[in-house]
Amino acid sequence: MTAGGNMRFFAALVKWLLVLVAVIVAGVAAWLYLFPPDLIRVGTGYAAKIVCSNAFVAGRDPDEVLSVDVQAPGHPVLRLVTVSVDRNERTVRAGLLGVFGRSVAVAREGLGCASVPDGDVAKAREIALPAVPEAADSAALWPDGEAVAPSQSPAIAAILDDPLMAGPGMRAVVVVHNGRIVGERYGEGFSAETPLLGWSMTKTVNAAIVGTLVREERMTLSDNDLFEAWSADERDDISVADLMAMASGLAFNEDYGDVTDVTRMLYLEPDMAGFAADKPLAAPVGSLFSYSSGTATMLSRVWQNALDSREEALGWPRSRLFLPLGMHSAVLETDESGTFVGSSYLYADARDWARFGQFLLQDGRWNGQALVPDGFVAWMREPSSAAPGDYGKGQVWMHGPAGGGADGPAADAGFAIPDDAYWLLGHDGQSMAIIPSRKLVVLRMGLTPSKLSYKPQALVAALAAAVE
Repeated sequence: MTAGGNMRFFAALVKWLLVLVAVIVAGVAAWLYLFPPDLIRVGTGYAAKIVCSNAFVAGRDPDEVLSVDVQAPGHPVLRLVTVSVDRNERTVRAGLLGVFGRSVAVAREGLGCASVPDGDVAKAREIALPAVPEAADSAALWPDGEAVAPSQSPAIAAILDDPLMAGPGMRAVVVVHNGRIVGERYGEGFSAETPLLGWSMTKTVNAAIVGTLVREERMTLSDNDLFEAWSADERDDISVADLMAMASGLAFNEDYGDVTDVTRMLYLEPDMAGFAADKPLAAPVGSLFSYSSGTATMLSRVWQNALDSREEALGWPRSRLFLPLGMHSAVLETDESGTFVGSSYLYADARDWARFGQFLLQDGRWNGQALVPDGFVAWMREPSSAAPGDYGKGQVWMHGPAGGGADGPAADAGFAIPDDAYWLLGHDGQSMAIIPSRKLVVLRMGLTPSKLSYKPQALVAALAAAVE
């Protein structure tokens, strides 16, 4: 073959190789567009939901939320996700490179944002509440109003000003002693008016909502026969108390960071409670502790079903708990089907989160009124027989967050925390410690992934000593 022939051959070969590459790229792109893997859909669903709630509930900048809250601490695939916010339609759409695995979340009046995995935004938008009533301006001291008289204790000020105590990514710390806020600090860009996501601290609020229905005799802790699909097998023996103690025996994978039961439920399922209720038994009912966001979301469906209508159920948390406590900023979000995501999605400002902690400290009473049955909060923090030393009967933890190889009560080892302390804990560093013997509530909110190994026990122990 001549030199000219060689050149023509190689030119043709390169041309066909380029065509082949283009065909392969187009084929992969078409496959990703038409059949996106679940991992991509989970990532875009997460991005759409978190940006939506922070934009429309917390009033934060969507670009900052995408960068700081979603992409920086998350799975590497999230760095390729872009979002578009439609203020008029009150929707957020997200896609890998803006195109692949597109997901949407919609803001509804009074109910925050919901992921819409099936894309039917119009139907999802039909579920709404009247606007949250504006809180009356009040110069009264918290919790009756919003005025705060900080403690003049140098010890408390030094603790709150110590960045090691507050931890990386701190967004709010509020300390309540003897029923008053004695100190608070906020991270850059956050204030006392910023609604903050409690993640799994929501589970304890959901448990308290159950208590409000028990007080009004709309349900009991011994109720079973909770889902129609369970009537044909041993799942029918699961009671409300079993769900509260995370001892249903149902299979559920709570691991984050990939496509597991919890991420599939939160971002791929229009009916989250139905998805969780379809799981089989993995252990005898009541015998095994298994921490499960699916369990908490089923619990929401159970108490909603105990009421007479969807409208009554949607308004119940506000009318029976949030407004009586003065938690005007609180927004408990539902899934696309209208079930409250009682596992994960309560937004409230830090002072309102602290109000809920003070309500628990007061054994479920507020301004002399019992919002849950007498003794209900004490029951919530009794150790569960399925997880003695770890978890209470009513969706509270018996110790602070574990880490560094410490499990169970050992998580608090080395910290001088009173024995009667119990905790609300949430993903990425949300915590609230309640210590009845010190009349102390310590709330700490932030964006602090577990890989940073921060533990709020040092903060709580120091404050417990300072108010002793």
